Amino acid sequence: MEVLFWVGCAASFDPRLQSIARAFAEIMQKAEVDFAILGTEERCTGDIARRMGDEALFQQLASHNIQVLDHHQVRSIVTTCPHCFNMFKNEYPALGGNYEVMHYTTYIYKLIEDGRLKIPERQQREIVTYHDPCYLGRQNGVYAAPRDILEMLGYTIEEMERNKSQSFCCGAGGGTMFETVQRGDKINTIRAEEARSTGASMTMTACPFCLLMMEEAIGSLNQIKGGNMAAKDIAEVVNDITK
Repeated sequence: MEVLFWVGCAASFDPRLQSIARAFAEIMQKAEVDFAILGTEERCTGDIARRMGDEALFQQLASHNIQVLDHHQVRSIVTTCPHCFNMFKNEYPALGGNYEVMHYTTYIYKLIEDGRLKIPERQQREIVTYHDPCYLGRQNGVYAAPRDILEMLGYTIEEMERNKSQSFCCGAGGGTMFETVQRGDKINTIRAEEARSTGASMTMTACPFCLLMMEEAIGSLNQIKGGNMAAKDIAEVVNDITK
């Protein structure tokens, strides 16, 4: 195989997020990429367990994954989840897991640049805003590829006031996606307000957790305040446009 597609927990089990995995797989098929997945051999990378303090569970999950990857002689990995990307890039090497890893936005940009993924002649599309996932942006410095892809597709990007290295979390990081806010405003609601203030028709992101958080908050604000803003993952729009 040319590359291993690490599907990740979110895109494997959440019905809404499975569309991201399908979209990216279809993109690679269009580009004639020889890829594979681990299927039932894949386990969670342990990101959430480690962030929430369960180091023993993280070590158990990481050890299993490294053994499986090494057994299959995997050297190159692409992920749709920035959390998985960050774990393979920055935390697995300390446990002996050394792989070349790319986030799917960087990978898609490379496919387009190499001429393997064909996109239609550029046409002017709607104005969108882009939400930087924490583990893709601030943690790993990937800012250009997602924006470049959107511009290649003809979208105009209207940046939120807080963007790139000064971006604001969607509210899912550190395991807080699975907790209920007891006081104050929900973080995803704050971020959704910032997205709506741009006047864009859609919020784009490149993280399954961010997509869920933004979609939920934007949908609620649309009902309360009016409007029809939507949220999508970049893989979804790339796959739609390159059909």
